[in-house]
Amino acid sequence: MRTRPLGRTGIQVSPYCLGTMRFGPNGNPDPDECARIIHRALDAGINFVDTADVYGGAGATEEIVGKALRGRRDDVVLATKFSGPMGPDANRRGNSRRWIVSAVEASLRRLQVDHLDLYQVHHPDPGTDPEETLGALTDLLRSGKVRAIGHSNLPATEIVEAQWVSERRGLARFRTEQPPYSILNRGIERDVLPVCARYGLGTLVWSPLAMGLLTGRYRKGRAHQLSSAQLHWVPQHMTDERKLDAVEALLPIAQEAGLPLAHLGLAFTIAHPAVSAAIIGPRTLEQLEDLLAGAGTVLDDATLDRIDTVVPPGTDLGPLDVAYLPPELEKPDLRRRTAVDRAAA
Repeated sequence: MRTRPLGRTGIQVSPYCLGTMRFGPNGNPDPDECARIIHRALDAGINFVDTADVYGGAGATEEIVGKALRGRRDDVVLATKFSGPMGPDANRRGNSRRWIVSAVEASLRRLQVDHLDLYQVHHPDPGTDPEETLGALTDLLRSGKVRAIGHSNLPATEIVEAQWVSERRGLARFRTEQPPYSILNRGIERDVLPVCARYGLGTLVWSPLAMGLLTGRYRKGRAHQLSSAQLHWVPQHMTDERKLDAVEALLPIAQEAGLPLAHLGLAFTIAHPAVSAAIIGPRTLEQLEDLLAGAGTVLDDATLDRIDTVVPPGTDLGPLDVAYLPPELEKPDLRRRTAVDRAAA
């Protein structure tokens, strides 16, 4: 695979990034097969591996990745994330300095490395000042434990705020963003991707196959094909009529292009000039081989134009159930005056 620049970090990455969320108890519980998947991806030219401390529960996925990368660490741009809950203790999560300095040591230990190429804030933490987070991450960069820092799931306004904080406080800058992006979820084209391009941030997009909807396995009127776990985890997303209608409209486009729907979906995401890499998340070696078969696929303008007629640029066909929502959208009391205030107005 040809490599691309990861923003302005100077790091070159493959256009496919191997995501490991499905390695471990919550996906593929066989660590040996997970290791084979990692090795096959590296042999195929993928040099970018993304994980997180919360994957697999209690760091299990990081441990699998660490063992698999023994002897091949120098071949890999290794990224992990922090801020998700790592236990019942309220201080073992979030974006505080207190937690960051502990979380990075634990990730380094589980991954069996002395540094991380990319250390990312997994989710926004409205209760922590950005200066607190950036101050801690700046110290990690200076210590050599981290080579670059990034964030994930940040709204465009918070991306800009973080850049301003860095400039005004003399702190290190975030260099990457990890947002959701697929044919069915194109909302980041409105603001997140343009803002990332303006500040030179690399973007590694997650869920390019829309949580499996763009594999072609899930069709309208066939919700019974979903496992009970899928129906429990992402019920709205997997049964959304608008998304299922779009899948039906995309299938003939893929067919006329001579592509499986999954290859069309992946090629679409990496066609955007602001996208550095798309994260693929195979659970089995067979799934990886299927995705690798589409590597190098380039969509022509006519195909991209037809996709635009199904899902217009900048459009989200409903939110991803697992995507971040700002507190103001989740909590009514943050967008409504109190009864006393309303009565006095």
